[in-house]
Amino acid sequence: MNSPKGKIKHSPKGKAMTEQELRDIVSSNIKRYRQSRNLSQADLAEKLDISITFLCNIENGNRWMSLPTMVKFVSVFNIEPYELLKRENTIPPNASLVANRCLDEATTAVTEALDKVRSYYSNQAEGLCED
Repeated sequence: MNSPKGKIKHSPKGKAMTEQELRDIVSSNIKRYRQSRNLSQADLAEKLDISITFLCNIENGNRWMSLPTMVKFVSVFNIEPYELLKRENTIPPNASLVANRCLDEATTAVTEALDKVRSYYSNQAEGLCED
């Protein structure tokens, strides 16, 4: 879904993503997959039948690739096509802070509820002893 000025929407509620941002994601993924398979740029370029310079430009986010070249990457890496397009870290940077805050609030609420239950049963037990 293209929008004005080369911006691409990456989700219905998300902000517009530039072509360069998408290129950066793809280039980062290509480099990560290459390194995780212990391939040099020369080895990968040979497998893809592209020049090392072109591969270097792709990995640095300076050049874009054709769909046939993208298909070659997917084939060599043995991955699904979408894996080249997704962000490596899809968890927001502040997620752990939010999770910890939620955990603290939940712990406080459970502790308060347990205190009320203990108090209720303690009062019930005192009432039984008085009879």
